[in-house]
Amino acid sequence: MTTLPPANSQSKPQREIGRAGRLRRTVAALLLGSTVLTAPALAGWAASQAQQNATPPAVAMVQDTPASFADLAAKVSPAVVNIAATQEAKAEARTQRGPAVPGFPPGTPFEEFFRQFQDQMNRNGGPNGGPDGDQDQDQGPRGKTGALGSGFIIDPAGYVVTNNHVIDGASEITVTLQDGTAMPAKLIGRDAKTDLALLKVKSDKPLPSVDWADSDKTRVGDWVMAVGNPFGLGGTVTKGIVSARGRDIHSGPYDDYFQLDAAINRGNSGGPTFDLSGRVIGINTAIYSPNGGSVGIGFAIPSNLAKEVVAQLKDSGKVERGWLGVKIQEVTPDIADSVGLPGAKGALVAEVTADSPAQRAGLHQGDVVLSYAGKPVNNLRDLTRHVADTKAGDTVDLKILREGREKTVPVRIDRLSEQQQMAAAETDSGKGTAEHEEVAPVKGLKLAPLDRAARKRLGIGEDVQGVVVTGLSSSVDVPVRPGDVIERVGDTEVKSPADVRRQVTEAEKNGQKALLMLINRQGNESFVALKLKA
Repeated sequence: MTTLPPANSQSKPQREIGRAGRLRRTVAALLLGSTVLTAPALAGWAASQAQQNATPPAVAMVQDTPASFADLAAKVSPAVVNIAATQEAKAEARTQRGPAVPGFPPGTPFEEFFRQFQDQMNRNGGPNGGPDGDQDQDQGPRGKTGALGSGFIIDPAGYVVTNNHVIDGASEITVTLQDGTAMPAKLIGRDAKTDLALLKVKSDKPLPSVDWADSDKTRVGDWVMAVGNPFGLGGTVTKGIVSARGRDIHSGPYDDYFQLDAAINRGNSGGPTFDLSGRVIGINTAIYSPNGGSVGIGFAIPSNLAKEVVAQLKDSGKVERGWLGVKIQEVTPDIADSVGLPGAKGALVAEVTADSPAQRAGLHQGDVVLSYAGKPVNNLRDLTRHVADTKAGDTVDLKILREGREKTVPVRIDRLSEQQQMAAAETDSGKGTAEHEEVAPVKGLKLAPLDRAARKRLGIGEDVQGVVVTGLSSSVDVPVRPGDVIERVGDTEVKSPADVRRQVTEAEKNGQKALLMLINRQGNESFVALKLKA
């Protein structure tokens, strides 16, 4: 929203100074007013509680807050390391966009934000006044790039945890301890899906190490301390709180991040975040920033997820995951209405892979998975993580909703191979206009039979059966596109526009608010909900 200035208003600098002054006075007034208003009441309440031999909750909270983080920093910092990874730069990358930003996953908003920040730093002479100014990436004369990140030692024998993107593609990895000792590191294993890697260094003496915390016990509002190597400056300590749990930043199927407000910058990647007891609750992986610097929104991989992955990397150098063999999609409120669910929870089975555990167990397209091995499935990530955590060969019970009824289906989970994909990416559909459109659209959908001419025009094979969407009216509110093929409406396969109209009419008579449709978009099947009369 744009606010226009009133007529005869002050000049822009004057207005900004005036607003800033008023803001400072307002904030000060609020803070002082809060102190004045709450202090007498709190003191009186505290006195009354003291008479009853009770400690006010507010006082107990203050007592739990550390007066200083110095002891904690001294305890854990020796186990936090700096990581330098040397990579062979590709010639085509050097002549086009420049090297990848090593602090954050490539192809994400985080990388782009920091690439812009890097460019600005270079123009301004860099943090140290030099011409480059990029402390995390340097291109050498022989076409090599150097990336700096963070890590931490989890075993006195020299095992070091960091992010996969810190060392991805590295030909040489060097780990530097707090005392300046630099040691070459060997890559034990890495897991791109969770962005974790395990390194190993050799030392003549046991190295300082830290332990994992139980991240499931971490609560929003808990104090935390992050230690790392921002901008290549070396060991740096920042503190804050846990701002949120279970964040999905769309970096992969296993997103389940802590959100932190402790300052995290480029180079902190792979470094630990500690609780007040000095145990690792998370691994700093990414930040959100509109300006290239920390704005108090950082993301860390929870320790309970990390330690399971790291344990497998330590044992075998790779991570094995369970495989169910379904393509799933989100249950929206409209889809929930169409299948008879009271709320938008669960995972909708959009496709069952041939010769998969799901097919052998009898799962059907259109089933909604409500729980897995007794654990609720509230969204897609729940089911993805539960399946991934299951050992190959184990049999688990899935509670599903099918045609309005709940039932339990036992499934024997297989091992996920590297070639298998959990879900297919959505692609743009082809566009075209069929020659034989139905005169009256069905709920704003212009439909036509899937005849030979339509198949040829849209590139649709004979294996796909249904009704083609040729257009949409301006008022339609349904996630379909011209070129989509409607294969099923409700529980009925359709072969003509009349079949679609018949199912819609029947659903409206039954008082349904939405109707589930199975569509095929360039070979990818998924469900959409068609809204009916309120």
